[in-house]
Amino acid sequence: MAARKTPQITLDYNNVLTSAVGKSHGLTAAAIDGIAAKAPRIAALLAAQRAAGKLPYRDLPYRDDHAKAIAASVARKRGRFDNVVVLGIGGSALGATAIYTACAKPYASLLDKKQRKSPRLFVMDNIDPAQFAAMLETIDPARSLFVPISKSGSTAETMAQFMICRELLKKRLGAKYARNVVAITDQAKGYLRPIAEQEGYETFPVPDGVGGRFSVLSPVGLFPLAMVGIDIKALLEGAAAMDRRCETPRLRENPAFLSAAIQYLCYQRGKPMSVMMPYSQALRDVADWYRQLWAESLGKIRTRGSKSECVGPTPIKALGVTDQHSQVQLYREGPNDKVFTLLAVGDFGCDIAIPKAFGDVEGCGYLGGHTMGELMDAERRATTFALTKSQRPNVTITLPVVNEYTVGQLLYMLMVQTSFAGELLGINTYDQPGVEEGKIATYALMGRKGYAAARKEIRSLKGSRKYIV
Repeated sequence: MAARKTPQITLDYNNVLTSAVGKSHGLTAAAIDGIAAKAPRIAALLAAQRAAGKLPYRDLPYRDDHAKAIAASVARKRGRFDNVVVLGIGGSALGATAIYTACAKPYASLLDKKQRKSPRLFVMDNIDPAQFAAMLETIDPARSLFVPISKSGSTAETMAQFMICRELLKKRLGAKYARNVVAITDQAKGYLRPIAEQEGYETFPVPDGVGGRFSVLSPVGLFPLAMVGIDIKALLEGAAAMDRRCETPRLRENPAFLSAAIQYLCYQRGKPMSVMMPYSQALRDVADWYRQLWAESLGKIRTRGSKSECVGPTPIKALGVTDQHSQVQLYREGPNDKVFTLLAVGDFGCDIAIPKAFGDVEGCGYLGGHTMGELMDAERRATTFALTKSQRPNVTITLPVVNEYTVGQLLYMLMVQTSFAGELLGINTYDQPGVEEGKIATYALMGRKGYAAARKEIRSLKGSRKYIV
């Protein structure tokens, strides 16, 4: 896949160093050198895992078979649908949402049908009945494509959503309803695969070994995004460009490794909170996607010998400039237990001049003659200055522009960063055992066969709840 001649995203880590935030909270060159010495070994380990097929997300930018099959499917459906409704949760929803928010025109879904160039996207990542009912009242099912996404086909939330939508489609379209469904699931097994084959749905695969939070560059994210006009070729090219940057074992030349090292060193120095703060409305949902990636990958019980301990940084999302008026008071004067990642944008693609007015009013007249883009950038730089002055370590990742190519770079960098951080923490980055207990309890409460013991345990706990006001 040929690389585009597009500026690269950059990582500025000056403000995590002792020279910026002091010895008590900053990182020394020696500390970074210590991780740099480990980087070749970890790079070789990750490369070996990749070669053995254990890191299949690393090869997704090069899966032309996925991209070509999706392009052909989208071409066949052109003009048939006004809405694409993704039925999924967690990794089946957050990645597509992040990229759509970043790359689609804001408020495109509010345009008149004749003005829209692509279908509207609805990502139903929850099972709130009021929200779901409102979505169903908003769309015409006959003009909507429903995309259930579940590798196992046993995701309770997704399958409940799909069962409702399937029934609605059958009532409206009869035997032809299957034309309005594309299922994304395991290639060979699980519960949704035989349903899809029996009922005649078009399908795309969740590649083997690709966990939900690493799946955005697979058909899980690519198909619905392509349906609503996102340039998935440019997205994959951006990810491939970042993959090439991440091949070097030299820490200071590898943005993913370096970023992981900074996060890890800050964690080791008593800063378990990792705040991502985009200074771009378009990138706000990247922080949401990052929260799942970081939390589900790194929050684990680590066992060494006979000793077990709970490890993992806590990801927090914020939004500039909104949260300057919400969170920055805490960030500057609350506990110094956080490391900050600000997302900056070089060129917003448009700008709006602030008119010269109220020249005799000191409190606002000075804004006249500037632009909203200037003000946004000034606010970001002011926050960086304020955090640094308060000895709060912070890094800035800059996207020269926000488009599919640069967003592909960013998401891929953060995924590789997570793999490197997992090796530093000494945990399994790719499982999520802590999620299973809640799933089992849900199955039990909803009456699934084989979960009678869990139901009995839950009922015994319910009976002991005496203290309720």
